[in-house]
Amino acid sequence: MRIQLKALADQVMVITGATSGIGLATARMAARRRARLVLVARNESALRLICDDLNMLGAETMHVAADVANEADVQRVADAAIERFGGFDSWLNIAGVGIFGKSEAVPAEDMRRLFDVNFWGVVHGSMIAARHLKKHGGALINMGSETSDRAVPLLGIYSASKHAVKGFTDSLRTELEEEGAPVSVTLVKPASVDTMFVAHAKNYMEVEPQLPPPVYAPDVAADALLYAAEHPMRDVYVGSRARLSGTGAHLMPRLLDKGMERFMIPMMKTDRPPRDRDDNNLYSSSTDLMERAGAGSNPPREFSVYTSAVTHPRTTGAVMVGAGLALAALLQMRRQRTQQ
Repeated sequence: MRIQLKALADQVMVITGATSGIGLATARMAARRRARLVLVARNESALRLICDDLNMLGAETMHVAADVANEADVQRVADAAIERFGGFDSWLNIAGVGIFGKSEAVPAEDMRRLFDVNFWGVVHGSMIAARHLKKHGGALINMGSETSDRAVPLLGIYSASKHAVKGFTDSLRTELEEEGAPVSVTLVKPASVDTMFVAHAKNYMEVEPQLPPPVYAPDVAADALLYAAEHPMRDVYVGSRARLSGTGAHLMPRLLDKGMERFMIPMMKTDRPPRDRDDNNLYSSSTDLMERAGAGSNPPREFSVYTSAVTHPRTTGAVMVGAGLALAALLQMRRQRTQQ
């Protein structure tokens, strides 16, 4: 069945995790493109400020304070969207939390909480959204990670949750396709993104952690998410490293193990002492209203050639042709100067 998705300007979009990082960047980008928005996060005061700012710029938004780990909260989100806008066309499960540290150091209670948010939050959102989208059509977009394909040391339980999200999303997609449901199901898998992820994560390491390079700007991920809201896609990798990591996990897993042991673990450690372990958002919301944390020694890339080539092939092709013509002209000029 060929699935037709609406243009963003004609869509009502539900975005979880909307008060920081990729969720906030996506909300702002979608608002600029005139989508009507239902913004979801735990921090109601931050949600209210974001909605006020976007509405002042001409957007039409509403917010629902909710913990995606709670199924009843997620159902309230859907009910509010239906009451205000008559329904929704895209549902983006972006909310997530992180824990750094060796698996043996992380208490089971924290592991369960992370799964409640990262996995069960996606399950709750997906199942509730699917009931509506099966009748009306639209896009379900789940936030995975490069760790959906390849686990990363010192992010063991986070990697496990993203593996689980991939398994659930792939299965749900197949089931909906078999039914002939008019629902596009996409898994978005970013590499490192300069968000508040590290600042919000609970840390059991002996030093302050950092994300391995290359690190991408949140807008790169936001653009990929919004492309998937308009164009049915199975998977979208954000950043070439995410694609290479997934390929390497299938073709040479043991070699990748050794590479991570030697290079990845040191790259994820800073020389700074760890902050207070209670300074995190695992159980409650903390610092919000920020898209970026600042990548320190790894300044973010504002553009991914790979992701752009996948999501905007015509534009990227035109840029590459233009670059090729410019290079050819430059070489011709140098050749002429040499002959003179």
